[in-house]
Amino acid sequence: MSDTKTPRVLISDKMSPLAEAKFKEHGIDVDYKPGMSKEELIACIGDYNGLAIRSATRPDADVLAAAKNLKVIGRAGIGVDNVDLNAASGNGTIVMNTPFGNSITTAEHAITLMLALARQIPAADASTQASKWEKSRFMGTEVTHKTFAVIGCGNIGGNAAARAKGLQMKVIAFDPFLSQERAANLGVEKVELDELYKRADFISLHTPKTEKTDGMINAQAFAKMKDGVRIINCARGGLIVEADLKVALESGKVGGAALDVYEVEPAKDNPLFGMENVICTPHLGASTLEAQENVALQVAEQLSDYLLTGAITNAINFPSITAEEAPKLKPFVTLADQLGSFVGQLVDDGLTRIHIEYAGDICDLNTKALTSAALAGVLRPMLDDINMISAPVLAKDRGINVEVTTRDQEGAYGNYMRIVIETKDEKRSVAGTVFADGQPRIIQIKGINMEAKLGPHMLYTVNHDKPGYIGAIGELLGGADLNIATFHLGRNKDQSEAIALIKLDDEVTLDIIRQVRDLGQVKFAKRLSF
Repeated sequence: MSDTKTPRVLISDKMSPLAEAKFKEHGIDVDYKPGMSKEELIACIGDYNGLAIRSATRPDADVLAAAKNLKVIGRAGIGVDNVDLNAASGNGTIVMNTPFGNSITTAEHAITLMLALARQIPAADASTQASKWEKSRFMGTEVTHKTFAVIGCGNIGGNAAARAKGLQMKVIAFDPFLSQERAANLGVEKVELDELYKRADFISLHTPKTEKTDGMINAQAFAKMKDGVRIINCARGGLIVEADLKVALESGKVGGAALDVYEVEPAKDNPLFGMENVICTPHLGASTLEAQENVALQVAEQLSDYLLTGAITNAINFPSITAEEAPKLKPFVTLADQLGSFVGQLVDDGLTRIHIEYAGDICDLNTKALTSAALAGVLRPMLDDINMISAPVLAKDRGINVEVTTRDQEGAYGNYMRIVIETKDEKRSVAGTVFADGQPRIIQIKGINMEAKLGPHMLYTVNHDKPGYIGAIGELLGGADLNIATFHLGRNKDQSEAIALIKLDDEVTLDIIRQVRDLGQVKFAKRLSF
């Protein structure tokens, strides 16, 4: 926020000189010190109000503990995996990104890799420069009238689809959050995933890495694809099981693959390296002069605006609100985000409706900001480039019906908010409030009353209300060396169904989740993180 002293900003990663110039233009004191060690960053970060980074700097809990005067971190790019968001939020530090600066560049890279695959450009180049002149060896294929399939049709996927349309390709897309209206505007056909696999000549991945998408392109998926399909991944490493891809390439099931991202990065020893029908680039999706200049200018503008005027743009962990509203609103923003994240992590299918209800004194606050925070929480498990500013727009683009209602106080709580989400097959609901200590609490799940605080590592289960469940789940978690911090229970009025919300000291692995689901009483189990 504005201060009597001139704000100071540190640029700790390599960045276009335009960023430094833009800070100076706004009267910000700026230091450009890329390549510092963690120890060097900790030693100096206390002197700065703003930190501009790309992907190399990692502001973790140790760095943020030393950042006594840090008000804002700006990421020149989309992903903020290198930032400890929980520590930043606890430190009162706003984290911003520039979610749209790289979209065109990344989409162009995907199309470039597709064309290089179709015509075997890298191998033909190497052969020709080795004086072999193997013209008959490099028989290519046209892309015109072929089917280009996009998995994830958000900003980047939409740009890739538009460019494929320009190449006169047939474009199909799988995205649970893509509305029919948006698909029609893009000129793409929305399909289910199995149909996409069956029809695609080229598959381009543009989806975030989540529990559902991690390893989604595996042996089972390849078996559903047509012979000779070509795969392009400029999204996230880990979406493709690389060992399964290698087998599919060797058998000819997959005609070629072009990868910009990998399960392990930097990728220096990868089983796909050296294969003739594989093209590899070192995570170049955002690496163009224009993209780097765009994100550098955007991050400098956003940090300057916040430090000088309090304006918040593209915040990951805070909505757009005024400086006057912030102190009173902050705990309710946390509540809205946590409630949204809770129900958002419970569903895998596309959302059709989100209903947010405010009751009591909370109605007098900036509920628009709270709604943005709630929507960001709901959508974040599926969309990694979401923030509290863009959430309402992205929900609308995906055809999700958002309803907001207010009502007078009723029941035991002076105020509360409830979020109900619906897919075509299910409905989930959660309600919460902020207690006098300023801490958010869940007060109801699925209409079942329960008071609980949320934590970083949670396990949520729905089970048949029969004797033995508490002992069984406790024994399972104890056997996995998972210490229970809190254990909250509730059941519905007819005592047919019960829920458990368990806070643990460590993360629940997918293997543990599978074991929990195998317990006879369990109807539903999900690991949650906040």
